[in-house]
Amino acid sequence: MSKDTVRDSLSVALTVGAYGVAFGAASVAAGFSVVQTCLFSLLTFTGASQFAAVGVVASGGVAVSAIAAATMLGTRNALYAIQMAPLLRVKGLRRVAAAHLTIDESTGVALSQASRGTAAMRLGFWLTGSGVFLFWNIFTLLGALGAKALGDPASWGLDAAVPAAFLGLVWPRLENSFLRLAAASSMAFALVITPWLPAGLPIITTALVAVALGWRAR
Repeated sequence: MSKDTVRDSLSVALTVGAYGVAFGAASVAAGFSVVQTCLFSLLTFTGASQFAAVGVVASGGVAVSAIAAATMLGTRNALYAIQMAPLLRVKGLRRVAAAHLTIDESTGVALSQASRGTAAMRLGFWLTGSGVFLFWNIFTLLGALGAKALGDPASWGLDAAVPAAFLGLVWPRLENSFLRLAAASSMAFALVITPWLPAGLPIITTALVAVALGWRAR
């Protein structure tokens, strides 16, 4: 077992999982009960979709609109699954578990371990996915129970912890000028389109930048 892989996995799992406190507080503030909030994290388990659904309800939207918004953002996990399935090669109940744990973080950490081999990639996926699931649900409960005491979740700055963790993970992989250009261009593109797209979509659309730069390089 690679200590570096364990370190990467747990650092991302803890920082991302801690953001669950913001979801717990936001969900209760939107009118969901503590039980409903916790079940949302246990069964849905995809942060952007959860925040999108709660945001729709909080703004007065109906359930159908909330489900549609969450589903739209959740489709990105299907794209991750296409890439992760050949790597994990799981069947039965493990396949169900892998599907539930296929999220941005588990996929990102798994792919970042490519230089360390297939075993490290698989370990990164399972450790990160399981870790985020555990911490996300613990902090969701804490946030839901302490919603009133927490006040505005945004004031805690937890939204900055998640991208900071990914920056630390990606930075060592920017080994040449082309990769640094791709990263900088994607960041600029995401910042420009963020005001016009729902939460979660700007990051997905940066794939267009990678495709454009890759095609031009060829």
